[in-house]
Amino acid sequence: MEKQPNHPSPIKFWTWFNPIGRQTGGWAYILQRVTALGLTFYLYLHLMVLGLLAKGPEGYDQFLVLAHSPLFIFGELLVVAAGILHGLNGMRIALTTLGVSVTRQKQLFVGLMTVAVIAILVFGIRMFTV
Repeated sequence: MEKQPNHPSPIKFWTWFNPIGRQTGGWAYILQRVTALGLTFYLYLHLMVLGLLAKGPEGYDQFLVLAHSPLFIFGELLVVAAGILHGLNGMRIALTTLGVSVTRQKQLFVGLMTVAVIAILVFGIRMFTV
């Protein structure tokens, strides 16, 4: 029996990560999905860390030590970056769905990602210097 064209296979899975021939919309799609997965992972991690606070004062002290570590601060920057990228790309999707700037999706994506990079840099500088 022959495989159906839509049948999932490991080979098709790995082609999803192939950058050759990918258009701007493809990159935007990947960005939206990856940031959504990252933010979902963060939600579970956040709930786990909040569980430390339920242990009382010693749990709170453990949390403070963890929260002031450079690795934790870098993780927070990744969450902020994912939130900004996901939010701005979501706005682009909403605008094009409503018919705004449909013919200029590439320019809109590049413009919003430029704004995102600037915002991430500002947040990063503030997070590591304050």
